[in-house]
Amino acid sequence: MTLQQPALTATAALARPAQRKDKGRRDRGRLFQEIGMLAPAVVLLAIFLIVPFLLSFWTAMTNQPLVPRPTPVRFIGLTNFLRILKDDLFWTSLWNVSRFTFWILPVQCGLAFATALLLHQKLPFRNFFRGLFFLPAITSMVVVCVIWGTLFQYPTGPLNQVIGFLSGGSIQPIDWLGDPNWAMFSIVLLSAWQAYGFQMIVYLAGLQGIPDELYDAARIDGANAFQRFWHVTMPGLRPTHVFVLVITTIQAFKLYTQVAVLTQGGPKSSTETVVHYMVRTGFEEQKLGLASAVSVILFLIVLVIALLQRQLLRRFDV
Repeated sequence: MTLQQPALTATAALARPAQRKDKGRRDRGRLFQEIGMLAPAVVLLAIFLIVPFLLSFWTAMTNQPLVPRPTPVRFIGLTNFLRILKDDLFWTSLWNVSRFTFWILPVQCGLAFATALLLHQKLPFRNFFRGLFFLPAITSMVVVCVIWGTLFQYPTGPLNQVIGFLSGGSIQPIDWLGDPNWAMFSIVLLSAWQAYGFQMIVYLAGLQGIPDELYDAARIDGANAFQRFWHVTMPGLRPTHVFVLVITTIQAFKLYTQVAVLTQGGPKSSTETVVHYMVRTGFEEQKLGLASAVSVILFLIVLVIALLQRQLLRRFDV
């Protein structure tokens, strides 16, 4: 044993460089595989996110018009951003979209949560009703706006007729889209009805992810229906609540189609939003540089919301 040991040690020493070489070859192969798997995502992010943002930021620093003019395009620095921040209509649009977000969150998320709880029960034809309630979410927003525009007609629209019939004529017809006090509420009502199906599906997925054993254990402990809901369902849906809350907030800040089809930002700018302000500045006023500055500001707002989402997800250990 003593004589063979140096021979084995020498063999191992000779084999060690070859092993390191094989390990290095495997590491390089794994690295190339990882780069190959990441490449499509990186290319798509660069094409659809990074490059457009850089182009928008550069355009925002110029006086670029929508239609080319004989005068050359000049670099004007932060002038467009300063003009926007001094524009009262921009702050009005930001206030309106914040107001819309504040209203849409409880209405849309609450409606989706209640519907998901109902359709999670063992009811007959529940799959049919799931599809029925999800149908508005896959319907074009323009089509939805045309339908609701008919319902909102003043003073003889179907909605006013129903309210007048139920109140016995004591409530006067409401100018849903022409009254500044009602216009944003009408947009909220329409938007919540059209989009709550998506949140409903997310809540249904969250409810199906809660183990039945937890409900069985709660029943054995004597918990009633409300106690099972409060101590089992609500904690089990905590990550779902966070996801739905953040996604709905981001979608709310991109409000545009409903306003463009129904109110054009009126009456008296009561439904003007940041995206509608940006599109109108870029295409109607043909100030592409100014509109790009609005898009950069909106991107930063959405980015802040995304960072808050990340912090919330970390806090709830999702």
